[in-house]
Amino acid sequence: MNTETTDHKPASRAPLPATPAAGESGPARILCVDDEPDVLASLRRVLKDGGYSVRIADSAATGLQILQSEPIDLVISDMRMPQTDGVRFLGQVQEQWPQTMRILLSSRADAELIAEAVNSGLIYRYFAKPWDDDDIVLQVRLALERRAFEQEKARKEQIALARTEELKALNASLEQNMSASQDELAQANRRLKNNFIISLKVFASLIETRRKHMVGHARRVADLARKLASRLDLEPALVQEVFVAGLLHDIGKLAFPDGLLDTPVASMSSRQLHEYRQHPARAEELLMPLQDLRGAAASIGAQMERFDGTGFPRQLSGRAILVGARILAVCSDYDNLQIGLLAPRLFTPREALGVIERSSGKRYDPWVVDAFSAMLRGKPGKSSAEKDESDVIETPAPADLDDMLIDAADVVAGMVLSRDLISPGGLMMLPSGHTINDRLITKMNEFEKTDNEKLTIYIKKPVADA
Repeated sequence: MNTETTDHKPASRAPLPATPAAGESGPARILCVDDEPDVLASLRRVLKDGGYSVRIADSAATGLQILQSEPIDLVISDMRMPQTDGVRFLGQVQEQWPQTMRILLSSRADAELIAEAVNSGLIYRYFAKPWDDDDIVLQVRLALERRAFEQEKARKEQIALARTEELKALNASLEQNMSASQDELAQANRRLKNNFIISLKVFASLIETRRKHMVGHARRVADLARKLASRLDLEPALVQEVFVAGLLHDIGKLAFPDGLLDTPVASMSSRQLHEYRQHPARAEELLMPLQDLRGAAASIGAQMERFDGTGFPRQLSGRAILVGARILAVCSDYDNLQIGLLAPRLFTPREALGVIERSSGKRYDPWVVDAFSAMLRGKPGKSSAEKDESDVIETPAPADLDDMLIDAADVVAGMVLSRDLISPGGLMMLPSGHTINDRLITKMNEFEKTDNEKLTIYIKKPVADA
């Protein structure tokens, strides 16, 4: 075995930096449990050289006492000890401190028992004695990084759940106003509906704050989806449902690590692609408790289905796929191609539309593609064979022709925002329709001065200038 008095491979690389626990400062805390003093001394030296804070215990009972008295990030335990073995001890650790990572040391041929412990998730991994110093320091670091990632993922999912509860509360408040007079009820419902949409926009922007190239993606997709649904002559309620699905279609990516967000789909490994394909189902699960959003949630969950039946997760085909999902697939991919989320290079609007048209009947519904192409070209719908590539417009026409873009220095009290005011970082600062006052003007100018970023402010034109 590897002890202070036994020859072992010395560390040939510079020590790797210790990984602190998520949300805490200082080096990560490691507990080593073994009934052999030489083994404990060797482990302590190797791990201290790696920059970790090390506690030692000569028995499982002592190890449990330490765990009860202070936070521990990772436990390394020997397999064979008096009174109990390492698997049973680490089983207790998993039960009482599930976020603590667990590594097993073994000097005997307990392959079957160890394999069962690994497969059941009881331990992260195991090492045979004698160990390699470099390898054990590296694997300890990887284990702690995995722990930090899982804690961060859980934190972001809690944020998403909290936002879901806020949306539930907004829906519940609608029902509490049924006893009000008809006029008061209508006004209250309009205000609550407006607040509800604002909350959805804020919720949708959460994922976009993590990467600059994603800023505005959800709002662009939602706007395209609403226009396309209207062009397809869908019912007004379904048009609104498609708009909401466009706003929220990426919320399942909230727990994605940065590396996955930065990797275009075409460049993903098989492991990354498997994780990426889970985000529509995760979003659907988050939204399903909200009765008013179940239609939008179902469309989001089916956005990766393909018209030819080779998509995910259920391999639906043709009109068996919800029309909202078919619309969402076209609008989302069109914007994704232009911001680098699907392929390593950025496509122009003309090129992105060409990709959509060439995949008609395979990835996308031809009926939806024809309407989408006609909408972007500003023409009545025509068959794909009649379309001229030179007719493709580079950018869609503005949603409102009665607004204008002004600088923050030119804003005056009483002006009304014609579009949501979005910060350069992707957060919604004020909703469209908001009347600007002197306090907000001061805030806008302070923001531009402090952050050295220019705001994009659209206001409604005065009636006389319209």
